[in-house]
Amino acid sequence: MARTKEFDPDEALQKAMELFWRRGYEATSMSDLVEHLGIGRASIYATFGGKRELYLRAYDRYLEQGVDFEGLLSGPGPVLPAVRDLVLRFADEAAHDADHRGCLVVNTAVELAPHDEELARRVAANWDFVEATLAAALTRARERGELDDSQDPMALARFLLTVLQGLRLVGKGATDPARLRDTATQALRVLGLTGSPAG
Repeated sequence: MARTKEFDPDEALQKAMELFWRRGYEATSMSDLVEHLGIGRASIYATFGGKRELYLRAYDRYLEQGVDFEGLLSGPGPVLPAVRDLVLRFADEAAHDADHRGCLVVNTAVELAPHDEELARRVAANWDFVEATLAAALTRARERGELDDSQDPMALARFLLTVLQGLRLVGKGATDPARLRDTATQALRVLGLTGSPAG
């Protein structure tokens, strides 16, 4: 009869995600994981596989808990105020990221995607999803007359994706919050918006 696990795999995965998010993949050793998760090395291998497999699971967990782009951008009523709030949210979170963790997707893109094809595909899939969600919202905005007909929703979506990910990346450093606020303000001006939250 198999022995019952003496730990909660879901809780262990959450802890692993937080550690990878804070320290990165290469800087996190199996010994670090054993200490942080409070479980034995053999239990980690038996439950999750090796370090890379655990990282993949942690990456998926991060996405599950991440920003609900569809929920934020598909509600009834005007579209652009929701886009404005999204941009300002990213800027505010980056400015107040005391641990300088940034975004695990961005961190993965920088650290691992250049030499890991599977993770490169996962990062690209996430960015494709965000881009498509933004493009759909901006298309609705144009149909509602919130955007000029000359505006290209896909081009704007790609621009905003780059701005949002750039905010997270710059926020990882010891940066002046004004740099992030000014970036958000300039991005919103492209959409004809001001930098104040929607009421």
